[in-house]
Amino acid sequence: MLTQVADGVLTHQSELLQNNAVVVQGRGGVLLVDPGITGDEMACLASDLRELGQPVVAGFSTHPDWDHALWHPEFGDVPRYGTARGAAFLQELLSNADWKDVVAEGLPPEIADEIPLDLFGLITGLPAETAQLPWDGPAVRIIEHPAHAQGHAALLIEERGVLVAGDMLSDILIPFPDPGAADPLEDYLAGLRRLEDVADGVEVVIPGHGSVGGAEQVRTRIDLDRAYVQALRDGRAADDPRIGPSATFGNDWLPDVAAWQRQQFAPKSP
Repeated sequence: MLTQVADGVLTHQSELLQNNAVVVQGRGGVLLVDPGITGDEMACLASDLRELGQPVVAGFSTHPDWDHALWHPEFGDVPRYGTARGAAFLQELLSNADWKDVVAEGLPPEIADEIPLDLFGLITGLPAETAQLPWDGPAVRIIEHPAHAQGHAALLIEERGVLVAGDMLSDILIPFPDPGAADPLEDYLAGLRRLEDVADGVEVVIPGHGSVGGAEQVRTRIDLDRAYVQALRDGRAADDPRIGPSATFGNDWLPDVAAWQRQQFAPKSP
């Protein structure tokens, strides 16, 4: 089901991981950001768009994690964009003969058979430092930063006051710094600073997973993510409601992830 969150901006949320697919209405159709994640969910989204008389004219992948690089034939054969770094990561993955096996290892077992991979990762990388998404609709600013994954980007729809944050600023998921980065924690903090730089103009924040937040939530979520990452950097356990006793999402696995992160990112002895 599509939910309007701002003028000309709608979301469609997956069931298992609460992924937010984002629909931005343009002059001749819609921009579709991070659609997913099962075949039935994507077919439902395509059906909803047909009922609105809104064809998909472009897509965007905020980063190359499997659940943000999916597509469905019913969305059409249209340009699917991402950052140059994100697209390069996916192209390298797809160049391996066993890429489907590699991707399948990371899929949730409950829905692995329901996730179509035939169109996975077919992303066109925009030239490095591209600031605006090329499409016939409201101006969409690309905010690339090093947090979470290679080539991660947020999108700012300035005239609608909407920040599509990718896999950051979630109310249900803790930060996931990229363990393969040279300095994952500082990279994450740098990404948060990039988002903080535009926060004053944001009325609606859409995380990759979880609930859409209003203007009052933008800096609150930035501060919460920053406090969590700083705790990892300092070797402290974070006092974070997303892994606390009152958490209602992922309480059977997120605390284990947090414990692994504390071990993985523990300060190194001099």
